[in-house]
Amino acid sequence: MSKVIVVTSGKGGVGKTTTTAALGAALALQGKSVVVVDFDIGLRNLDLVMGAERRVVYDLISVTQNQAKLHQALIRDKRMENLWLLPASQTRDKDALSEKGLTKLMKELRGQFDFIVCDSPAGIERGALMAMRHADEAVIVTNPEVSSVRDSDRIIGLLDSRTEVAEKGGRVEKHLLITRYDEARAGRGDMMKIDDVLDILLVPLLGVIPESEQVLRASNLGQPVTLASPLSAPSRAYTDAARRLMGEAVTMNVPRERHKLIAKIFGGRAA
Repeated sequence: MSKVIVVTSGKGGVGKTTTTAALGAALALQGKSVVVVDFDIGLRNLDLVMGAERRVVYDLISVTQNQAKLHQALIRDKRMENLWLLPASQTRDKDALSEKGLTKLMKELRGQFDFIVCDSPAGIERGALMAMRHADEAVIVTNPEVSSVRDSDRIIGLLDSRTEVAEKGGRVEKHLLITRYDEARAGRGDMMKIDDVLDILLVPLLGVIPESEQVLRASNLGQPVTLASPLSAPSRAYTDAARRLMGEAVTMNVPRERHKLIAKIFGGRAA
């Protein structure tokens, strides 16, 4: 059974596109058929991170408006045969994406892929709402800073009210991914600690991605960090997060700030 995962946040610049690419590649490395979909219409950065910017002919809007077939717009990754990209349009705006066309597209994608990972634009406007509309699960990406955490709290409210699952009386399963974490800075009080973020958002922790030059280097090379630097700390963290999305019980390797944090991660049982 296929699964639609939206990678979302309230604040821009927290690492959604990097996360979408990294998780998509990590899931593909686990043998799953994966498509990453860029919903950031008008900006279109996921193709850059995936190293496919010169291969874009048709896009998400082309397909939803019946200007192209899905197979014409999908771009297969050159490194992995089971990883695909559906890029966003760089010349249209978010109003060009119709709900009817999107519903048809998502049904078609569900029939072809194990995982559909949707890269949402930041904020709470139409683009973000369309990206989360058909989600089964959500990865909420936040930096350990007050403004990012506060904006993530607003996204949680939308996931509980404006998705197709919510309108049918269900709940989108939510996961929290903390990015750009620096244990030394958190210890000095320069950024929030992990348990403080968990106290505010009350969302299960999917993973903690440490601050690392490897992430920026991989993006500049046009590669997901999970492919560019598989042994790096962020790559290992993303890979573990992907395995958790697949339902595996993977030990959470995070800085042990306090006993309380470990209890939250393991459901009340300290590791």
